[in-house]
Amino acid sequence: MKNINLIVVILLYMLLSTPLNAQDVSVFPKGEISNIDNHTGIVWLKELNQPDGIFTFSLAHATFAEGTGYYQERGKPIQIVHKGDVIKCLPDMEHWHGATPESSFAYIGVTPVQKGKTKWLKRVTDAEYGNTKSGTINNTTAEQEIIKLSKQKWDWMAEKNTDSLNALFDAKSVFVHMGGSWGKEQELNVIKSGGIHYKKADIHSVSVNIINNTAILLNNITLLAVVGGNEVTNPFIVTEVYIKINNKWMLGSLSFTKLLTPDDTKH
Repeated sequence: MKNINLIVVILLYMLLSTPLNAQDVSVFPKGEISNIDNHTGIVWLKELNQPDGIFTFSLAHATFAEGTGYYQERGKPIQIVHKGDVIKCLPDMEHWHGATPESSFAYIGVTPVQKGKTKWLKRVTDAEYGNTKSGTINNTTAEQEIIKLSKQKWDWMAEKNTDSLNALFDAKSVFVHMGGSWGKEQELNVIKSGGIHYKKADIHSVSVNIINNTAILLNNITLLAVVGGNEVTNPFIVTEVYIKINNKWMLGSLSFTKLLTPDDTKH
């Protein structure tokens, strides 16, 4: 399923990209499900501001049920839109924007009403949606592959599936915890013995950067774990480094950085 539309308008995007199973972290209400025919899939729309004689900009917040952001102008390659990106679309520029299948996607569109209202054109075809000009889409495919692999890793860790983890972890992989760092063998032993039981990782946001054959993934998570027989819940930024070896992604490093909570800042 995909969410796409085709419009002519000036848009300023402020993107929020989070996993499908993440908590709703948007500062704006979702609004109502769109009944605009050009949308496919589920899209919520919320008008944030109606233009008037002084403030002549219309602001709308849209939330797509799926996807990292896609943006494409007619005849140009697809652009991958990440959290915090701003895209400016010139007047009369035919374009579409939408989502990929792995995570939620939201943006704020700013439209100067003096340039005219949104002009909705025909739906984007599957061929246009999957356009791979200049190889742009290939990076997106790799990003989604890494996101999926990372999620599988959390599932395997929760299940203590050390066979699958053994195949994923590179022989020289390094794991950095709050209490120390160690290599692959010790990490597998810790998981298998229950020294650390990664019971559940609630993923709030995820981003991936591809550099040649290396992928760097950042997960913002709340981790429920059992450590030394005690159940604890902590917020972390987890950095995962994957290396592509013989056409297969291997995990080379996993590091936990604990985030501050209100209790941590009290003196």
